[in-house]
Amino acid sequence: MYEDLLNKVVDFHADLFRNIKTIRRSQALFDDLSDDPHDQAVAAAAEATDRIASEAPLITRPFDYGAVITFPFVNFNGHATRFSDGVQHGVWYGSLELLTTVYETVYHWHRFVMDSYAAEDRAIRGERRVFNARCDAILIDLRGKHRHEPRLVDRQSYGFTQPLGRYLKDQGQNGLLVKSARADGANAAILRPEVLSQVRDVCHLMYLMNPAKESIRVERTPGKLWIQVVPSQLY
Repeated sequence: MYEDLLNKVVDFHADLFRNIKTIRRSQALFDDLSDDPHDQAVAAAAEATDRIASEAPLITRPFDYGAVITFPFVNFNGHATRFSDGVQHGVWYGSLELLTTVYETVYHWHRFVMDSYAAEDRAIRGERRVFNARCDAILIDLRGKHRHEPRLVDRQSYGFTQPLGRYLKDQGQNGLLVKSARADGANAAILRPEVLSQVRDVCHLMYLMNPAKESIRVERTPGKLWIQVVPSQLY
């Protein structure tokens, strides 16, 4: 049913930018549960019990989402993305351009902040880590296809793209390239971790927004404005 859409591939050999949440300064994750170091150690051990071990988590972690969320939690959609329902399989997302990763992640971060802190009138901070990963794979090339199939870049619904992602996963495809729905650049949705390698840090970013105001400040150097993003332009 996707014959007219999936008729172009690209032999892709280049870096992809990935932009993830991080904390620059290490923190004790369980100190809000107890002041007793023994209690904190027990909590850390319990958390690690079901964690999927990986030698390269920056590559493999997104694929774990589809592996650890199973029945009876089939209605869980916390990791649902454009090409995955967050249950059946995971997807590693990267962008061909650094700025594309900013607009994509600002959109999702803004939604989180407004869901959690909409009534606040103060600065909310979000720390980000950007890294490159090398991708060597034959990818389905959907760039430009949005002109004939606008549901590929629908800003409100993943109703078309999630079944497409599942279909490509079932067909054993490596992944795809597609125009970003939030920017002029392009994204990669990678379905197999084997095609990724050579993780290298690019930079750290800081996102700052006041829910009572319209724009989001993005800093690449602490205290220095890099770009300003207006969230309403991403929806």
